[in-house]
Amino acid sequence: MKYKIIVLAKQVPDTRNVGKDAMTEAGTVNRAALPAIFNPDDLLALEQALQIKEQNPGTSVGVLTMGPPRAGEIIRQGLYRGADTGWLLTDRLFAGADTLATSYALATAIRKIGIPDIIIGGRQAIDGDTAQVGPQVAQKLGLNQVTYAEEILKLEDGKATIRRHIDGGVETVVAPLPLLITVNGSATPCRPCDAKLVMKYKRASCPAERPAEAGKYDYLYEQKPYLTLTQWSVADVDGDPAQCGGAGSPTRVKAVQNIVFQAKESKTLSGSDADVEGLIQELLNEKIIG
Repeated sequence: MKYKIIVLAKQVPDTRNVGKDAMTEAGTVNRAALPAIFNPDDLLALEQALQIKEQNPGTSVGVLTMGPPRAGEIIRQGLYRGADTGWLLTDRLFAGADTLATSYALATAIRKIGIPDIIIGGRQAIDGDTAQVGPQVAQKLGLNQVTYAEEILKLEDGKATIRRHIDGGVETVVAPLPLLITVNGSATPCRPCDAKLVMKYKRASCPAERPAEAGKYDYLYEQKPYLTLTQWSVADVDGDPAQCGGAGSPTRVKAVQNIVFQAKESKTLSGSDADVEGLIQELLNEKIIG
């Protein structure tokens, strides 16, 4: 049995390198000041999709992402590991999107592509940690969903058997296709890039990524159409501009504070009852707990 799978992936700032310039005055992430990486949980989702592809000949895996033109790198990273295609949503009207506007954009793109058998993404992105986009996409598309998945155990008779991580243990659930799945951080790590696939797709790019003066590879894109990644704007997916980007985002950041811990703020405590009681009282007084 062959399946059509869409992997939801995001290019995120590397939060291990957060500095004083990490946020803009408007309270949004200053992505230009931070290195961009493939969201870790989404890589785990990609691995689950690739395992299904290996077990079911004829299965196709596509990577769907939204972001500036440089986010095309996420699609290339997917192709290097075994994905078949990808779609980049890039438009200034998508900028500043919260989870509601992001899920709207992704859902409109999926409708344009065609509802697949499986949509799979990471549980959450490290730049927001909301874990909301996947479930919101499922709701907008009217699909069943399974969250906190660790492994897709089998696909059979139009149903998926999935092991998911929950508080206190694991559980196995069965859900009918089409289905949206979000993958937990405890899932199998993603495979490395394949050298042959890197050589095949290293020139793959969306039109917006190509500098106007860089025409020396035009012949290559004419000879090998698969090197041109699909790029869509709001209009291309028949989206409503009022529901995209900042215009469609009810979430507003009120304030952002950079908190830097200094050495003088550290204390060394013994295990005595007096020290423990003193620490608890201090935390209560500072309203850190209680």
